[in-house]
Amino acid sequence: MTSKLTARPEAITFSASTTALIVVDMQNGYCSPGGYFDHLGVDLTPTQQVIPSIGKLVTTARGAGIQVIWLQNGWDTDLKEAGGAHSVNQRKGNSLKLMRAKPELAGKLLTKGGWDYDIVKELAPETQDIIVPKPRYSGFAGTALDSILRSRRLDTLLVCGVASNVCVESTIRDAFFLEYFPVLVRDACYQAGPEFTQQATVYNVEQFFGWSATVDDVASACNSSLAA
Repeated sequence: MTSKLTARPEAITFSASTTALIVVDMQNGYCSPGGYFDHLGVDLTPTQQVIPSIGKLVTTARGAGIQVIWLQNGWDTDLKEAGGAHSVNQRKGNSLKLMRAKPELAGKLLTKGGWDYDIVKELAPETQDIIVPKPRYSGFAGTALDSILRSRRLDTLLVCGVASNVCVESTIRDAFFLEYFPVLVRDACYQAGPEFTQQATVYNVEQFFGWSATVDDVASACNSSLAA
């Protein structure tokens, strides 16, 4: 059964059975005091609204039968997955640069097995959810995400998380290039940088790469489907 999702720039129809909720990088490193973003100087105030919003979105998705997929950014303890000496990721990755500049943080930022890498406790994945580790900004770069989605015939992607203008937007752009239908849940994500970067991401998605909606829009569409 299809449902109509109120979205911008126009409404979009979707079916829960062919839809996935992609939760991007809701990890301590990006959301919690003492984590990577905190060390980088990113304002974490928006997490106070975004974490509960994502919690509501995840609950709604599970109740509607939408597959929940968590992206988790980071690397092995030896940083082999972060790239070799000549990798652009090594050169531009702020967490990697920060660990080199502050040796006391080495092996502590976005490192698998560590607190910084863990998904925040308020948003614990459940057994039926899927967790996809990723070594780069996009959820499709160097991961099994594309095959996971295609093997389940999932083509509509509700995307939320952090950071709107980096990993969220990168994932949405790649989704568009791979012929998925991405929907940015704009009040369930926050940016790394000034507010205008959030606005720019919403603009880019709505004009060029997909659609945007709110948590309440998604809940309303899912509830309408369940009531039908």
